[in-house]
Parts: sequence; C-alpha cells; structure tokens
Amino acid sequence: MQGKKVRLVGTEEEIITYEEASNRAYEEGLDLVMVAEKSDPPVVRLMNYGKFLYEKNKKLKEQRKKSSQQKNKEVKFRVNIDQHDYEIKVKHIIEFLEKGYKVKVSLFLRGRENAHRELGLERLKQVIEDVAHLATVDSPPRYMGRNASAQLTPIGHVK
Repeated sequence: MQGKKVRLVGTEEEIITYEEASNRAYEEGLDLVMVAEKSDPPVVRLMNYGKFLYEKNKKLKEQRKKSSQQKNKEVKFRVNIDQHDYEIKVKHIIEFLEKGYKVKVSLFLRGRENAHRELGLERLKQVIEDVAHLATVDSPPRYMGRNASAQLTPIGHVK
C-alpha cells in the first residue's frame, strides 16, 4: 500500500497516505485497522484492536446470557412410592417451579403395575393437584408405552 491514499476516520475524517496513517498509529500507540477495503479510497481507523476484540466478545457473552433458553427439569415417580419420598419429590417440583423451570412429571410402570394404569394416572393427577397453586398443565397426563408424563409450566411463565 506504499503511497496509496486512505481515508482515516476517527474524531475527524481525512484522506492521507497509508504511511502517514501508519506513522500516526505508531505515535499514538494504537493499531491501524482496515474498516472498508473495497471503498475508494480504503477506509482505516485508529483503535486499540485488542480492546475492541475484548469489548466485542464481552457483548456477545452478555447477549448469550440474556437469550432465553428453555429451562426444563424432570421428576420421576413410581406408582408405589412411599409417602415421604412423594413429599420430597413434590417439594423439588415446587422449588423448580418457583425458580421458573418447566417440569416434566414422569411415571414409570413395571411388571404388574402395568395392569393397573389407572393408579398411575391417579398418582400424576395427585401431583398436579399438589402444585396447582404454582403451575398450569401444558400437556395433561397421558401414557406412552409403559410411561406416563405431564408437562407443568410455572404460572408466571405461561406462553
């Protein structure tokens, strides 16, 4: 780029030779960055390129952090669950719902339990009733093979 004119942008815009722009960047302790190579004359800018990349990456991380990711949790039950275990699992569901997570409540049937599917649905309905003050039901309890499941959404986060 020897002797070629460039457009230096910054506080003021001026057309100077590449060597002058390079010398000015060196004097100020900054980098000479090509902004638009295809324009006539090419556009360059004086900046601290390392700081620029740092700020750019920082903004990208912040955007990723703010982007809404679907938060799902799953709690698994059995038909013949002990009362204390049931209460603990319901307590976990309540904690998840309060934190804004969607909760999938799953129930698994094994062996002879599969002959009494209505007991499984009753267990799921009981769970839904116990957390009804915090959640709405996205998908009602239904069987898929030997498993039954229902999807719960926190009341403040309904679509």
